[in-house]
Formats: sequence, structure tokens, C-alpha cells
Amino acid sequence: MKLSKRSIYIILVIVLTIAVDQISKALVRTNVDARTEIHPGERISLIGDAFLMMNVENAGAFLGMGSDLNPTLRIILLLILPIVVLGFVVRYIFRDKSLDNLSLFAFASIIGGGFANVYDRVVYGSVTDFLFIDLGGVFKTGIFNMADLSVTTGIIILAISSFKKKKTSES
Repeated sequence: MKLSKRSIYIILVIVLTIAVDQISKALVRTNVDARTEIHPGERISLIGDAFLMMNVENAGAFLGMGSDLNPTLRIILLLILPIVVLGFVVRYIFRDKSLDNLSLFAFASIIGGGFANVYDRVVYGSVTDFLFIDLGGVFKTGIFNMADLSVTTGIIILAISSFKKKKTSES
């Protein structure tokens, strides 16, 4: 079976997204002291106090949501449901030949980031988060990782693309 250029593009974006995420997390796990309930952990300044790196193991989802769920619900909501949704998205982007390259990139970034975080939950029981941005209270993030960044970037690209398409069709 010969893969099309389109399929290779999708697979490449997904694999690169997972690779960048997993390599960055491995480096953080190895080189940055983790924060625990007793130990505050290491905080490394990347750009003053605006951009910090630390090592936080997140047992929940976005911003720790779901970390206090009972184990069965956590497995359903943080492992099974994401895998099913990601599977449907993979199926969708391989089947819908009308998607442009930017939309394919966005969906593949979301898929790669999603699978990277699911992989962490399966292998480590939590997701390693390590980046934090605080622009003087004007803009402040929770602690995140490269997979989160890929998912967020993909969603933003899809939203902008959808808005532009809607605006073009109204003209």
C-alpha cells in the first residue's frame, strides 16, 4: 500500500508533535526537580519572571481538572474518552479530502498533542507539565507542556480558519 503525500504529511505532523513533546518531557523529568506537596520544586527562569520552567506532575486534565475524580471516572474521562475522540478525528482527517493543508496541520497537531498526553497518563499515571507564562498579570497561563501547546495552537488555527471561511462566504 502506497501512502499519498497527504497521508505522509498528516502522519509526519502527528509523529513530530509527539516526538517534540515526549523529548521535552523526558528532558524535564531528568533535569528539573519535581514539585511535590512537601518540596516546592525547582523554578528555572527562561525569560525573567515572565517565562518559567518547572516540573509538575498533573494527575488531571487541563489545569489539573479531574485529578480528584475517583479512579474509574478518571480512566473513563481522561483515557478512554480522549482515545475514542482522537480516533474519530484521525478517521475524519484521513477521509475528508476537502481539508486544506492548514486545517490538516491543525487537526494533526491536536491529535499528536492529545495522544502524547494520553501516553503519559498510561505510562506514568500523570502528565508532565513544565512551562509557565506570566506577563505581569496581563496574561497568565497555568503550567503546560508542548502537547498542550500543540492542541491549543491547532484549535486556534481551526477557529481562525473557520472565521475566515465564514467571512469569505458572507462577502
